[in-house]
Amino acid sequence: MPGKSDNLLVGLSIGTSKTTMIVAERDSRYLDGVHVIGFGYSPSRGINKGVISNHIAARQSVEKAYQDARSITGISPRRLKDVVVAFNAMDVQTSLTNGLITLGGIDSKPVEASELERVIEIARSHVALPNNMYPLHMIPVRYAINGDVVEEPLNMSGSRLEIDMQTIAVPRIHVENIKRCVEKAGLHVKGLVLKPLASSLGALTSDEMRAGCISVCIGGGTTGIVLYEAGRAIDIISIPIGGDHITSDLSAVMQLSLQEAEHLKRRIFDPRFTDETLAREGYNLDLASEVIIDRVEELFSEYIKAELSKYNPQLFPAGVVLSGGVSFMGGLDKILAEILKMPVRRADEPIYNMPPNLDNAAFVSSAGILRFMSATEADPYLFMSADKPLPGADANNKQDKDRDNNSDDDENNNDDNYHDDNEEYNNDRDNNRYDDYGDYGEEYEDERPRRRVGDFFKKLGERFQDLF
Repeated sequence: MPGKSDNLLVGLSIGTSKTTMIVAERDSRYLDGVHVIGFGYSPSRGINKGVISNHIAARQSVEKAYQDARSITGISPRRLKDVVVAFNAMDVQTSLTNGLITLGGIDSKPVEASELERVIEIARSHVALPNNMYPLHMIPVRYAINGDVVEEPLNMSGSRLEIDMQTIAVPRIHVENIKRCVEKAGLHVKGLVLKPLASSLGALTSDEMRAGCISVCIGGGTTGIVLYEAGRAIDIISIPIGGDHITSDLSAVMQLSLQEAEHLKRRIFDPRFTDETLAREGYNLDLASEVIIDRVEELFSEYIKAELSKYNPQLFPAGVVLSGGVSFMGGLDKILAEILKMPVRRADEPIYNMPPNLDNAAFVSSAGILRFMSATEADPYLFMSADKPLPGADANNKQDKDRDNNSDDDENNNDDNYHDDNEEYNNDRDNNRYDDYGDYGEEYEDERPRRRVGDFFKKLGERFQDLF
């Protein structure tokens, strides 16, 4: 019988600006059976454009987030060690392959798991990657039985089963560095998910995915794009531009330190600060607007619009969902809608109920890790790893269960106090333990629901109109 450690879901999100650990328990009373019970946070160090550039500094960020999560939840360290890690990678490559099998004879028969895995194996055998690329995700984007598209092939009858499968590959060295960093911090990497995919899962509703939708997450060092059609991710794109580039531009052009430039950027993005307030502080807002316009135009027009130009916009009637810390910039959704000629909404909060001051668009990737874990448990063929046994093999599941059962014997005392720990956590929430967490915490709490646009970005939006 599974121990209580089986009830925990633990995710680790490693980004350019912050490293977060999220802890949840399985509870059928909540959406997807996921109840967030704790969170750990650390500013990221040693991460550049989403990838590790300083192993020791990055490891220390992971350790800090891990220690923070332990302190907040009161859960013993051993129960938090198995993590699914969300990370960024440059040079993301995709490969669409096809598999086709007959189901044994002229007569129709229901599709069984063994036959589903056989057609997946055929599609996987057609994937050709260089040795330096790591096949991170295999995502079925279309199933067909006797030529007719079906949403779920298992138990559907037919004589011929076909699959189109998208393989998402990243540089192998990025994966090795992430694994080494996390394991040196005392954790065990239970699984990996590309951060743009995690962010999309944390921001989009199921209805948006089924209708057809595009997730755009602008993080500190990168921008991730994920396209959904009929509920399945059909493409993932990573762009090496994010909010930190705006900070660097402001620093260089306005001759500010990076710290002061970051401070200016945050105050500009905060709709409570007017032009007059910032001008009194001695900032040249005309120059700042030019700097921001140039970088935003580059990101939206030269990168995002260019990447999406190969797709028919009619495939995505649910439009674009904008998330990430930079999405707090007032009016950004309207600017992107004007450029793409598509409806755009801002993901004001993740899909799951989050701890206080973390329920905003800057933390969607953390919520998305939990949804990734929940979704793959419900449907093990939804997001597969191309270099691991298929779910039917059960080879990897046995090791996980053996390890969990062994740890249960050592954790009985902690299990007995589990709900007491959660009571402590709830009290901590009341005491605003999260007040100083994240780049965009409680300072946005009151303004976010009303989506106010400050004077500065009203002018910025007007100036953007001149570009079209």
